[in-house]
Amino acid sequence: MAEAPPDDCRPLKYSIHKFSTFSSNYVPELKYFRNILEDKPSNQGSRWSSDSNNPPQYLILKLDRPAILRTIKFGKYEKTHVCNIKKFRVYGGLSDENMILLLESGLKNDTVPETFLVKYTVAGHQFPVRFVKIVPLQSWGSTFNFSIWHVALGGFDEWTMVQKCINWYTTYREREAIRLCLKHFRQHNYTEAFESLEKRTRVTLEDPRLTRLHKMLVDQGDFDGCEQLIGEAAEEGLFQQYIRQQEYKPQWTPIIPNPGGSSGPPPRPGMRGGHQMCIDTNTQTIYLFGGWDGMQDLSDLWSYHISSQEWTCITRDTHAEGGPSARSCHKMCLDPERRQIFTLGRYLDSALRIPDNLKSDFYMYDIENNKWTQVTEDTASLGGPKLIFDHQMVMDVEKRIIYVFGGRVLTPSRWEGLGLDELRTNNYTPSEAIFSGLYAYHVSTNTWTKLRDDCSGNSTGPQDIKSRIGHSMLFHSGSRQLFILAGQRIKEYLTDFFMYNIDTDTVTYISDGTRKDSSSVPAAGFTQKATIDPHLNQIHVLSGLSKDKDKRDENVRNSFWVYDISQNKWSCIYRNEQTGESYWSKMQHVEPCPRFAHQLVYDDVNKVHYLFGGNPGKASLPKMRLDDFWSLRLCRPSTQQLYQTCVLLIRKHRFSELARENSVMALKYLQTRLHSAVDHSDPQQVQEFQALATTLFQPQDDTSVGYVQAFPDDDSSSTPTTTDLGWRHTARSMLFDQLTQFFPEHMTQPRGNLVDLIPY
Repeated sequence: MAEAPPDDCRPLKYSIHKFSTFSSNYVPELKYFRNILEDKPSNQGSRWSSDSNNPPQYLILKLDRPAILRTIKFGKYEKTHVCNIKKFRVYGGLSDENMILLLESGLKNDTVPETFLVKYTVAGHQFPVRFVKIVPLQSWGSTFNFSIWHVALGGFDEWTMVQKCINWYTTYREREAIRLCLKHFRQHNYTEAFESLEKRTRVTLEDPRLTRLHKMLVDQGDFDGCEQLIGEAAEEGLFQQYIRQQEYKPQWTPIIPNPGGSSGPPPRPGMRGGHQMCIDTNTQTIYLFGGWDGMQDLSDLWSYHISSQEWTCITRDTHAEGGPSARSCHKMCLDPERRQIFTLGRYLDSALRIPDNLKSDFYMYDIENNKWTQVTEDTASLGGPKLIFDHQMVMDVEKRIIYVFGGRVLTPSRWEGLGLDELRTNNYTPSEAIFSGLYAYHVSTNTWTKLRDDCSGNSTGPQDIKSRIGHSMLFHSGSRQLFILAGQRIKEYLTDFFMYNIDTDTVTYISDGTRKDSSSVPAAGFTQKATIDPHLNQIHVLSGLSKDKDKRDENVRNSFWVYDISQNKWSCIYRNEQTGESYWSKMQHVEPCPRFAHQLVYDDVNKVHYLFGGNPGKASLPKMRLDDFWSLRLCRPSTQQLYQTCVLLIRKHRFSELARENSVMALKYLQTRLHSAVDHSDPQQVQEFQALATTLFQPQDDTSVGYVQAFPDDDSSSTPTTTDLGWRHTARSMLFDQLTQFFPEHMTQPRGNLVDLIPY
C-alpha cells in the first residue's frame, strides 16, 4: 500500500552498486544518462530494464553514507507500460551480502509515482542501511522484462543518530549470535561451554522463568513442578500473544427459538431479504425491521432477547402506529444510551416513483416508550440526502451524530416507467444514475451537514470519495474514523477500502482496489455485511453477491474475512460456495447456505455475530427468501486450552520415559494421570491416547538414540545407561522447545538454530 512519507524525512543520495542484467541501453546509470537516479517520465529511455524476467533479477543501490531508510519512491513513465513491475521486494542492510526484507508490495500500472514506507526497526530499535536491493517479481505484462524508471529514497542520515543506531545494531547482532551459541550448547548438554560463555559474556539466553522451567524439566525431571509453573504463566496472561497470532476458526450454530408453551409454534419473523437489524449489547436485544419477502415490502418490527432465545413481535405494521411505511433496502442505527432507533431510506418500484412518493422520510423509534416519531418528512428539505436506497448509516453515539454515505437517489426522471424498447429508442444510458454523497445528521439540533459530494468522474484524487450502493461503512469509536468498503456503482463492482476521519475531514486509502488477488483480500462484491470490534481493532466482513469477471456472471458465494486494522492484514477464515440441493439437505443444520441481502449484527461484548434471512439466489425460485437464524463465534484457543495442551505434552513425555524404565508403572500412569489430561470429546486425542498403550508391548525404538550418538554428551560412552541419559536429555529439550512456543518471543531463547547458518 502506497503511503505518505513522514514529515521530517529527507532525500537520501545513492549510486548504482550492482545489477543482475540489463537490456540494450537501459542500464541503471550511464555516463551521460543517469536513468533511474533522475525522474524523467517523458523519456522512454530513462530507466533500467532487465534482459530477462527469469529470477533472480535485481538492482542494488548504495547510499552515500549509512542512514535510517524510511521510504522508497518509484517514479513512472508518462504512459502505462507492460514492463512496469507489478510485484516486488525490497531488502536492506549494512552490507550487500547480508540484508533483511524491508518491503513486499506492488505498483499500479498507471502514471502516478508511488511512495512506500519500509520496515526500519528490529526489536523495537531503528537499524541502519547502506545497501538497498530491489527485486522485481512480476511485470504487468506477464511475459515482459522488468523496468524501473526512477527510484528516490528517503530517511535520516544525520551521523550522530545513525552512529548510535549502528552501535546498537552491531551489539544486537553480536548478542543474538551469542544467544544462538548458548542455545546450541544447552541443547546438546555442553554444560561447561554453556556456563563459560554465559559467565564471560553476561548475555542471558531467556527470561528467568523459562530458565527455571528448563532446569525443572530437562535437568531435574520435575514434571509436576513444570505443570505448576506453566499454570502460573497462564494466569499471568503470558499466552495471550500466542493466542492473538492464531487464525480464527468459525463456529456456526443454528438458533432455534424457545418453544415456549403448548399453544403452538413460537412467533418468529418470516422469510425476507433487504431487511435491517441492530443490536443493543446493554440489554442483549436484537431488533429487526422490514424487508422484502419476495412478494411485497414488510413493515413489521421484532425484537429477539438473546438470554431467553425468544422473538417478540412489537408490531405487525409500524405505519399504522405512526411509524415508517413498509420498506426494504433502508438502513437503521441504534443509540444504546438513549435507547433510540433511527431509520432512513427505502426502495421504490419504478411505477411508484412519482414526486409525492419521493420524499425522504426519517423516523426515530423510542424503545422505552414503544413510540415512533417522524423526525422529518423530507431530509432533503433540511439539507440532508434525497430519498435513497442501499446506502449506509452509522452513529457516533458519544457526539450524537449520524453519518449517511452513498446510496442511489430515486428520481421521477423521464426514464422511469419506460419499457426496454422505449429506453433504447431514447438512448438511455445507466450512467445517468445519481448517487448520494456523505452527510452528517446532528441529533441534538436536528440539522444536516453535507460533508462530501459524490465524485462522479472516472479518475479520483487522493481526497475524493466515489459514492456507491451495497457497500459497507463502519464507525471506529476509538480512532473516530469511518471505514468504507466495496459496493457497486452502475456496472462496476468496487474493491476499494478507505478511511474518513470525521474530525479532520481527510480521506486515507487503505486499498485503491487495483489488487486482484482474491485469495488475500475480499473479492469484488455487493451487499456484503461488515461489523467492527473497536476493542480488538478488527473489522469482520461476510461477503454477499460477488462478481466473477472471468465468467461474466454473478455468483452467491459467502466467505468470512477478518481485517486486523493495526497490522493492515486480511485473513479469510471461512468459505462456502456450495449451492446444490444435496448440500442444502446435508449441511442445513451445520452452516448457513450462501446468500445475499442478509443481515448481520455483532455483539462486541460477548464476541458473537448473528445472521438472519437473505436471498439464496436460486434461479429456479427467484422469489424465495430465507428465515433461518444463526450465531457465529470466531474461536481461538483459550488460555485454559493451551494450559491443558501443555499438561498433555508433559504427561505424554513422562509416560514415554516410564515406558522405557518400568512398563507396570507406565501402564498405571497411563490409566490415571495421562487419562485425566486427555480431552475425551476430541476424537484425535482419544485415538492418540489409545495408541500409547500399544507402545508398552513393542520393541524399544532406538532411532532417537542414533541421533544422540551423532551429537554425544561430554561424558558419553557406549554403555546403555549413558545412551539412555542422552536420549532423555534430547527428548526433554525437544519438549522444552514445544512448551516455549506458547510464550512471547521476547522471553524465549532464539527461534532459530546455530546449525541452520551452515549452508548445505
